[in-house]
Amino acid sequence: MAVMAAPENTPVWVNTDRCKACDICVDACPAGVLSMRPDPHSTLGANIEIVAVEACIGCNECELSCPDFAIYVAEKSEFKFAKLTDSAKARQEAIEKNGYRLPEDWKEA
Repeated sequence: MAVMAAPENTPVWVNTDRCKACDICVDACPAGVLSMRPDPHSTLGANIEIVAVEACIGCNECELSCPDFAIYVAEKSEFKFAKLTDSAKARQEAIEKNGYRLPEDWKEA
C-alpha cells in the first residue's frame, strides 16, 4: 500500500467523502484547527472544516482519533508546524462551547 502524499504546503487535510461528521477529531484538536460546518448532503447534516490551517501543531490527535481514516496530518519532516498559542487554545475552547462549530462572530485575539 502506498503512503498518501501530502498536498504541498498543507499540514492537515480531509477526505470529506469518508467523513461521517462524528466530530471526534474536532474534540481532539488542541489548537482549534478543525470545526464542523453544516452540510445537508452528509450523513449527520454536517462535515469537517479546517478553519485555522496555519495553527496546526502537528500533534496527529485528529488523525489518530478519526474512526473513518478521513483526516491526515503531514509528516514533521515535510512541514514546519506552528506552536500551540493562547489564541489557538481560546479558539478551541470557543469551538467546543459552540457545539463543535466555530462561532460565526469569532475574532482572533
